[in-house]
Amino acid sequence: MEKHTLFELNEYIRRVLALNLPDPLWISCEIAQIGHSKGHYYLSLVQKNGESDEIIARAEAVLWQRQFRQLQRKIGSSLASLLQEGMEVLLQASVDFHERYGFKLIIQDIDPAYTLGQLELRRRKILERLEAEQLIGKNRRQHLPLAVQRIAVITSERAAGLQDFLQHLQENPYGYQFDCRLYPAAVQGEQVSAEVSQQLKKIAKQRWRFDCVAIIRGGGARLDLAAFDDYEICKTVAEMALPVLSGIGHEVDEVLLDKVVHTALKTPTAVADFIVGRNMQFEAGLMQMGQQLSLLASNQIREQAVLLERTEQALRFLPLQRIQKQQLRLDSLANEIPRWYRQRAKTEHQRLSQLEQLMSLISPEATLKRGFSIVLKEGKTIASASELKAGEQFTARFRDGEITGEVKKQYTSSKESEYED
Repeated sequence: MEKHTLFELNEYIRRVLALNLPDPLWISCEIAQIGHSKGHYYLSLVQKNGESDEIIARAEAVLWQRQFRQLQRKIGSSLASLLQEGMEVLLQASVDFHERYGFKLIIQDIDPAYTLGQLELRRRKILERLEAEQLIGKNRRQHLPLAVQRIAVITSERAAGLQDFLQHLQENPYGYQFDCRLYPAAVQGEQVSAEVSQQLKKIAKQRWRFDCVAIIRGGGARLDLAAFDDYEICKTVAEMALPVLSGIGHEVDEVLLDKVVHTALKTPTAVADFIVGRNMQFEAGLMQMGQQLSLLASNQIREQAVLLERTEQALRFLPLQRIQKQQLRLDSLANEIPRWYRQRAKTEHQRLSQLEQLMSLISPEATLKRGFSIVLKEGKTIASASELKAGEQFTARFRDGEITGEVKKQYTSSKESEYED
């Protein structure tokens, strides 16, 4: 049996790799971990199953300091954004195998366009999900006070835009006072999603303390802003019970965060100017309202003064007018009373004459003259035959005299009564 040492095996592998892979290769992968020491960057690269996110390949890589500086001159500040955990990258690397240290990739170049393309694909998928869940515009329904004073600020304590934001608020020309409370969070790199979401949830538990939330950061390249194309951040912002303002330092590009906030602005300074301007508009509205109220009050006072003067004049002449009116009424009554009295006397005289004529027609004398007689018993008029009994005396009065008789018999009402003189 042929025997080989470990060194011989590794040396054989190194020669095979060097012979078969002499030139650098372009490799697409994801940065799982990254660290740096003395200017050198050490990366752990992985490839995942697209459906399950299971790691199906892993390799270690190194970016030496000299090569890093060359790439920095070529790519610019975006290089630091590319070298982030979770970033999908396209690397040009040469294969290196050392008998003692094993297999690794030596990074020669990085293609930022590939990463931007992958980020854009990821961004579109997240946007479609946000739209499907109706999270776009949801935070705009939160009421932003007309006067904003209490602001929860989410940014890094070292963010370039933080001091600009605070300075613009504090040095506003109108003397407005603001209460800003910082909730520190990473604004670049892999920790952005977790830290920003965590601070948003912490603010939500104290929402009664604030008028709004401001998420700000200084300027940066497009790759620097990729952390704000994050589903968890966007979902948390959309569901906040406070209005959220954004100003993450970009002039052209729009991140997904801008689509879900209440008001999206370009820079931290623009956010501060927006808040100051909103307060100024509120104050101007109050001043205009005060002027309108003052004018209205002046008009009311003027109208009431005129009304009071008219009332005073009316009251001054009213007693005299009433006296004159009553005097005219008395004069009229003085003329009417004698005339009324004479008319009333004439009417009553005519009425009495008519009564006298009527009484003369129905008097006993008039009745006797018409051929009737009046029967009397003991001086009282007898109206019915039943009032007389047999043997009683009665007197019959006629027009020309009286006769006295005695009742002999009584008959029914249909027969005549008998009496004697």
